[in-house]
Amino acid sequence: MTIRRRIYLDYAATTPLHPAVIEEMNKVLETHFGNPSSIHSYGRAAKQYLEVARQSVARLLAAGAPEIFFTSGGTEADNLAIMGTALAHKEWDGHIITSAIEHHAVLDSCWALAENGFEVTFLPVDGDGFVDPDDVKKAIRRNTILITIMHANNEIGTIEPVPEIGRIAREHGIAFHTDAVQTAGYIPLNVDGLYADLISISAHKIYGPKGAGALYIREGSRVESLFHGGGQETNIRPGTENLPGIVGLGKAAEIAVRDQAEESRKCKQLRDRLIRGLEERMPGVRINGRRQERLPQNVNVSFTGSKGECILLALDQRGIAVSAGSACSSSSRRLSHVLEAIGLSEEEGAATVRMTLGRSTTVDDIDYVLDVLTDIM
Repeated sequence: MTIRRRIYLDYAATTPLHPAVIEEMNKVLETHFGNPSSIHSYGRAAKQYLEVARQSVARLLAAGAPEIFFTSGGTEADNLAIMGTALAHKEWDGHIITSAIEHHAVLDSCWALAENGFEVTFLPVDGDGFVDPDDVKKAIRRNTILITIMHANNEIGTIEPVPEIGRIAREHGIAFHTDAVQTAGYIPLNVDGLYADLISISAHKIYGPKGAGALYIREGSRVESLFHGGGQETNIRPGTENLPGIVGLGKAAEIAVRDQAEESRKCKQLRDRLIRGLEERMPGVRINGRRQERLPQNVNVSFTGSKGECILLALDQRGIAVSAGSACSSSSRRLSHVLEAIGLSEEEGAATVRMTLGRSTTVDDIDYVLDVLTDIM
């Protein structure tokens, strides 16, 4: 079959590199190859690029540059936030609060701590994947050391009441972490407005390179390093920095700050056009996740009586790339833990497709996808 056109609707899994990011990374790859820890001119030039990137990421989060620590991505940032906080409170009989729909980088970190003596409460969510702040408040114990709730869910797009949860954590003197990997570049981020002590982001979700991310750590927060070696990143994340990746992250963050409002507006219009078209053409479809408190680029839909994997393959044959779930769990045939948590059956979960929009998505793309879906269903 000849593919007439190609449409990428899996931006939540990863994004293409922005041309300006490539250009900035090439400068470092070709010319500024020095080690930022070296004191000679090559090292000083590299260090300058590193710190410019740190300032750009800080502006994305409305944070201070010294509070930004570079990592290999969102997964490492989540691990550092959660495991690092636990290690820093090792003298406690520690208790951690999270939700049942977190990314596996958070869930698996919490499970690992549970297997090593920490107590973990996994809060339930409602049918839209929404965490009730009252449930968070009720779960707090005398020995609670950390609350970690994602800013928005990567599968169903629901935006969580993070400012309210963060405020609860602050009132009780508990560290609060949020995984903002899906919201960076689409929703304004402000560390004070979110009442966050720790925030994770990833470069490849905002048109930057894979292998780079960052963790915001509020000044005064207790976090212990997971690695040992050099003194880079104030000993929080030792090891020679991935300068090209970090520079790419910095440039992507700079662009995100500049373009976020317009990109979000455009994606929201296209998202609503797609949802409206699905419901008009295919009665009985179920849109998963909240309608209002929703990522502007996310559409997660269950097609009754169909198989999500079959839909995915049929769309792929027409040049349309979507996801049958989160990319991190696509190799598993089990029902996604997120879809299970919101009450979907195995059959409903198997009929679910995630479509996520981005910078290059157009109205014609959305209309073409609707035509193809109507044809194959």
